[in-house]
Amino acid sequence: MLYTKSIIKPKSLEDGLRISVMSRHTLNNGITPDPRITPNSYDEWFKDLAPSDSLIRDYYKQKFSWDLYKEKYLNFLKQKKISIKIKGLAKRTLRQNITLLCIEEDAEHCHRKLLAEECQRYEPSLEVEHR
Repeated sequence: MLYTKSIIKPKSLEDGLRISVMSRHTLNNGITPDPRITPNSYDEWFKDLAPSDSLIRDYYKQKFSWDLYKEKYLNFLKQKKISIKIKGLAKRTLRQNITLLCIEEDAEHCHRKLLAEECQRYEPSLEVEHR
């Protein structure tokens, strides 16, 4: 099972392996560590699956709509080096529960939802639940 949830939500046994897919674990200034996120918050950190800082900045400063952000992030995920990592993640999820973590409270407009859907594209039998 592949779950997604906010990294600041409490851990649960169902989470299985908790993987941060954030580019950084800082406050919005990009420098100050976010005190809500500690090394205990996640088991692994796949920084390379996070959207670029410029894509995040453009989305939050409302230069990009969700649709444009989504298009650019999905194009990023299709790069050969990245897609290989996603395929491996999808296969791994068939063997154990994995939870993809990001700071957003809700997955609806978060890249973790798009990443989970991409995993599902490679492994159609994969069940996904957003928490």
